[in-house]
Order: sequence, then structure tokens, then C-alpha cells
Amino acid sequence: MTIKDRPARITHWIDGKPWNGTAERSGEVFDPATGAVSSTVDFASPAEVDEAVASARHAWQGWRDTSLATRTAVLFAFRELFSSARSELAAIITSEHGKVLSDAAGEVQRALESVDFACGIPHLLKGEFSENASTGLDVYSVRQPLGVVGVISPFNFPAMVPLWFVPNAIACGNAVVLKPSEKDPSSATFIAELWARAGLPAGVFNVVHGDKVAVDRMLEHPDVKAVSFVGSTPVARYVYRTGTGNGKRVQALGGAKNHMVVLADADLDLAADAAVSAGFGSAGERCMAVSVVVAVEEIADELVAKIAERIPRLRVGDGRRPDSEMGPLITAAHRDRVAGYLDRGTAEGASLVVDGRAHGVEGGRDGFWLGPCLFDRVEPDMSIYTDEIFGPVLSVVRRPTYASAVELVNANPYGNGTAIFTNDGGAVRRFRHDVEVGMVGVNVPIPVPVGYYSFGGWKDSLFGDTHAYGPEGVRFYTRAKVVTSRWPGSSHGGIDLGFPHNT
Repeated sequence: MTIKDRPARITHWIDGKPWNGTAERSGEVFDPATGAVSSTVDFASPAEVDEAVASARHAWQGWRDTSLATRTAVLFAFRELFSSARSELAAIITSEHGKVLSDAAGEVQRALESVDFACGIPHLLKGEFSENASTGLDVYSVRQPLGVVGVISPFNFPAMVPLWFVPNAIACGNAVVLKPSEKDPSSATFIAELWARAGLPAGVFNVVHGDKVAVDRMLEHPDVKAVSFVGSTPVARYVYRTGTGNGKRVQALGGAKNHMVVLADADLDLAADAAVSAGFGSAGERCMAVSVVVAVEEIADELVAKIAERIPRLRVGDGRRPDSEMGPLITAAHRDRVAGYLDRGTAEGASLVVDGRAHGVEGGRDGFWLGPCLFDRVEPDMSIYTDEIFGPVLSVVRRPTYASAVELVNANPYGNGTAIFTNDGGAVRRFRHDVEVGMVGVNVPIPVPVGYYSFGGWKDSLFGDTHAYGPEGVRFYTRAKVVTSRWPGSSHGGIDLGFPHNT
């Protein structure tokens, strides 16, 4: 499927093929750069979710018994197809999300890293063996798949986030039902086609589109054994409580308010470049975007000036234009919500240094535009600080010392990512130890781990005990079984009603 031949109607992918039913409800998919409706997407009812889960359940029976060699061959075939289709997939992402093509290409490349990791899954599924743990008795462990697992992914990374989960789940021997965002659904269908071409058996990977109706059915369905979710904190909390209440294993990654601490000895040009890049890339619609710069008072004026002088030079426009650096927001409603914080922040006493509503735009008049915005002298009780805005709004909070900056970060209910900019190795060592955040960058504003580590925050940024992708992803999608074994002919002590002990 290419951009040109994408269907006007986007439907589910069930049992290895497009669904051929008639949807009771549907939604509109927009081109954010023009504001025009590009297609419609079917919304799944509980019946369609049940159909997808039944297909996955049936397919899992054979897939779990498929050899690791065969599973790995499918993973490698998918990896090659996915790599070859990178430009095509990036264009699909830009057309529905709005992020610029270079950013979409970066998303696809990071998704490929997760696929690369999953290709090496046999090494990570090895168990342990203890010979003669007791006389004539061996003990060993194995890791086995869970069954049908659900993935619920957000709009901001329609390719990367699903592929944080899906390759690991499939490589471990599970079958998957993916519910992508209804705002940019085509990437999920495109990926489903690649899995089919790679030789994945029908039903091992399914896609159901829709809204809360589909999510709720997935969370309550008895045959869904685990759910992976990425989204806002209120929804993550709901998914975790509902899923675990129905006996499921759940990892629910929530929202963020990522702080970037800048100390007095930092390279301020480097820090300003990083703040602009991490604050306004993808129009701020990233869970790892820097939304708060914590500047020690000594250098705050200079840092704010450097950030402010860079913003007017940013080229905001249609993501398909090669010179665009920042695209539109995902929907008109979200754009209006984000823009509303500009008046709210001013009313609360913050200084609006740069008003993005006046930024020049190179794109359709009806696109969902808002330029980069900068607030200074923000305080922790203001809504622009407490709320996850999820847009191109960067706030500067001033603090007198390193200690007060760390105290501010740790007092925030979110704990997804943070960064420190300094040339002081001692301060870095203290910061990485003291800060209560799951992912830390040192002179790196967006510390998203590489694919062979794991992604996840602390506090209200994660509900559940397991981070996403990497080694923790393998543990999430498998369960351990320990076997204690003695063979006939081994010595034993006859009848003994005492509790077993090793000798």
C-alpha cells in the first residue's frame, strides 16, 4: 500500500486480511497540514474485537509451538521488508500526523531498532539449568508465551510505539491484537501488510481500529492475557486498574512533564539549541519532549534570550515540504486546547516571551497550526506547569541553586524523562543518583534508550512494574516455569511426609 493507493476507508485487519464487514460507527482522519478529511476509519464494536481476539487465540495455538528458528526467520523477513519501506511509511505518518518527513523518518528508524532487538530473541528466551541440585534431582527454568496480548498505542508515534511491543510479543510466541489511535490509523494497517508478506501466520497479528469501546472490550476480554498501553496519565491509570481488575498483566505508560536542568557552567548555546529542538520537535507532541527548562537564576536571563532569538528562525509548515522543521498539531481541537494555555499562563502571571500564534506558517490556511511558544518566570502552581500540554509550549522555571532545581523535579508527579546540562561531572553523578525519574540525559535533551535497553518512567508516568521494549519487554510477554526433575533409577529415601529439603 502506498500513499497514492491508500483506501478512502480504513478498516480492521483480522485473521491475515482486511475485515469485510460493515461498521456501525466510523471516524474522520484528517490531513493536519490542510485541515481536509483524507479518509474515514471504521470503529470496532465489541463484536469486531471478539472476532480479532478469537483469530489471535486460534493462531496462537500453532504459533507458540513454532520453533524459534522459524519465528526468527519471520522476524528477519519482516525486518527487511520494514527497512525497505521506510520512506513509504514515513510519508504515511506525515500525511496523517503532520510531523515533518525527517522526523517521521527518525521515528521509523527507531522502530527498526526494536525489530532488530526482537530478531535476537532466542538468546533472551534461554532458561537456566542446575544439575544435581539435590541428589539425583535437576532443576531448570523455561520462559513461555502468555497467549493473546493487546497493544493500545497513541497518535504521536503511530509506527514506533506499536513496534516497541509487537515484535517482542510475536517473537516470544504470543499473538497480538493492536488498537492504534483512530487519529492516524494507516500506519498500523501498513505494518500488518508487511507482517503478512513476511510469512507471519494469519491471526498472529491483528488490528482493530476505534475508540474507548474497543479499548474497554480488550480490557475485559477473558482471552486477552496482557495489555501494553501508551497515552495520557488519566487513561493509563484507567487502563491499569481495569486491566488488572480483570486479571491481566498490564504495563501502562502515562504522561510526562519533562524537565531540563541547566546549571551555571553549562554551554548555553548547546542548552538553547537543545531546548528548542526537544521542546518544539514534532510540535511538542512527544511524551519525551522537554516542556520545562529549569534554569539556575545566575544564567536564566541569558538562556531565555538565547532560546527566544532562535524561535523566529524555525520554519513551520507542511511536513512534506523539505524545508519545514515543525509541522501542525494533530487536530483542530487539540490545537485550540494548546493555544488556550497561552492566555491562561499570562493570566496566572507568567511572562509570554514568544507567542506562537503570530509565527509565520508555510502551509494550508485551514491547517492545525500553532507556532513555538515560550514562557518565562513560570511557577509550579500555574496550569502551564502542572498540566501536560502536549504542544509547542516551553516553560522556563527559575531556581537559585542545583539543590532547589532537583527538589522541583522530584516534587513533580510525573517521572518520565529528565536532562541536565552542565560540564561538572560531580553534579552529573549527584543528579543521576538523586533524581526520581526513569530516564536521564546528560547534555542529551531526549534520553530515549536504544532498543536493547528498556523505556519507562517512574511515578505517574508508569503504571505497572515493567518498562517497554528491550529486556523488560521480553519478561513482560513471557512467564517463567520452573521444573524440578528426578528420573527413575535415581536414589530416593522412600516415603517421607516431611517438607522436601535438598541434600
